[in-house]
Amino acid sequence: MGAAQAAVAASVTSSQRPSLAQESSVSLPKPVIWAAHGHLSTPGDTPAERIGKLLRFADRMGIERVIVFMGYPWAYDPSPDEVQRQNDQVIEAVEFSHGRALGFVYLNPRHTKQSLAELDRCVRDGPLVGIKLWVAVRCHEICLDPIVRRAVELKAPILQHTWYKITGNLPGESTAEDLATLAARHPGASFIAAHVGGDWELGIRAIRRTANVAAEICGSDPTAGMVEMAVRELGAQRVIYGSDFAGRSFASQLAKVCGADVPDEAKRLILAGNIKRILAPILAAKGVAL
Repeated sequence: MGAAQAAVAASVTSSQRPSLAQESSVSLPKPVIWAAHGHLSTPGDTPAERIGKLLRFADRMGIERVIVFMGYPWAYDPSPDEVQRQNDQVIEAVEFSHGRALGFVYLNPRHTKQSLAELDRCVRDGPLVGIKLWVAVRCHEICLDPIVRRAVELKAPILQHTWYKITGNLPGESTAEDLATLAARHPGASFIAAHVGGDWELGIRAIRRTANVAAEICGSDPTAGMVEMAVRELGAQRVIYGSDFAGRSFASQLAKVCGADVPDEAKRLILAGNIKRILAPILAAKGVAL
């Protein structure tokens, strides 16, 4: 800084300079954020300790509610006893959270009869509010049909892992096309394509014509254009924010939405409005406030 510039700067009194509080007062209104995809994978000896840490991380990012599923450790093709053990961990975490965390029941459709019983135990008779399906069975298989029909009766949405691996998927790992096939058989059900296939350009196109499937954007790098394409091809009302915490950070996945070239109203729907709308029927049936 030259002498003349320094003299001018010194002549400005502190009362004339805007404070940090004044500068921040012109920021955009704080959005409501629900993180729709997460796991109990933070360190901790108990589910309560793990969800407590996750909620502290969520607080840093202004996240109001989180949705968690699957306990620990994970298994690609869990037995019915293992599924029940993991769901008990999620129930413990949800109950400890005092309403900050919602939980989905984890099922292995290979064991259809036991899955229906576990769905009733955890959703109909318990506190969980949706269904999580992972990689035990590709989701277009007919063994999922009884589970989907029961989900419709319970008003429970189904979140299905979808992915395209360049090295080849696991034997039971679903693609977005698999989910579109299942959703077409059950137009009255509500589905969420977790990760929207990972390769999101393929995933978005795969579910485009299946109106009862929403694209959940978590789990991949925060790449420019992902949210813009999803909004353009599906409509903002079919796009949902998730983070896949703790495998991915809240912040990196929020960047996909906050940095997207879409209207503010679209961002509000993606960050919370859409998942709240999808869960509204089952939350109302359970007497849980939005």
